[in-house]
Amino acid sequence: MLALGGLSFVGGVALLAAGFFILNGSGDDRPTVPLVDVSQQDLHVPTGTPTAPPPATPTPRPAPPLGDQPYSFVIEKLGVDAPVVTYGLDANAVPEVPTGADAAKVVVWYNFSAKPGTGSNAVFAGHVTWFGAAVFYELTSIAQGDVIKLRGTDGTELRYTVESVYDVDPADPNSLNVMKGTDKDALTIITCDGTFTDTGDPVYGGEYANRLVVRAYLQGVQPAGAGAPAAGG
Repeated sequence: MLALGGLSFVGGVALLAAGFFILNGSGDDRPTVPLVDVSQQDLHVPTGTPTAPPPATPTPRPAPPLGDQPYSFVIEKLGVDAPVVTYGLDANAVPEVPTGADAAKVVVWYNFSAKPGTGSNAVFAGHVTWFGAAVFYELTSIAQGDVIKLRGTDGTELRYTVESVYDVDPADPNSLNVMKGTDKDALTIITCDGTFTDTGDPVYGGEYANRLVVRAYLQGVQPAGAGAPAAGG
């Protein structure tokens, strides 16, 4: 997916970043959002110098509000209502990406990140193009304050509000910070952006120059059968 160099650790998993983030087929040149230095961003990543504190009882994570049920990724402003599929790492510790018949239509949640609604960073990805427009084709139109929903088949709904939208350079190792755990209940979307270069790759067709990152935070959880979201985030 993103072509990032080096190794990183996300939730204790070593990620070989080469080839990570989305490589898309049949690209187009759309307006891009500003490129930023992720190392300077406030990503709500816990910081500080380790000082060997005394042993403490870990704070238990809340149960995932969606459980193990199927759920959809919804951005009503953009007309997105897509099934979420779970992906992980391949044999080379590279995050897997969809390449099958449904590749343009699905959103990926990575199982090395937090489950949505459990207090940390849930990382999602999807194609911007896949030999034509794909699920996140209009994602550059999303803005601060817009709403993203995760909607379970039983009616459970997690509501997130977008805080930031920016491009990162996939060659910058700091780009991997967007996948780190957070101390707030976050949702992170990663897709491609910038100029598309046709490389003749038999699977992906080519690659994009930048990666688009959307960071949102949980605002509420509406349980199945409830009429209004409960406070959250």
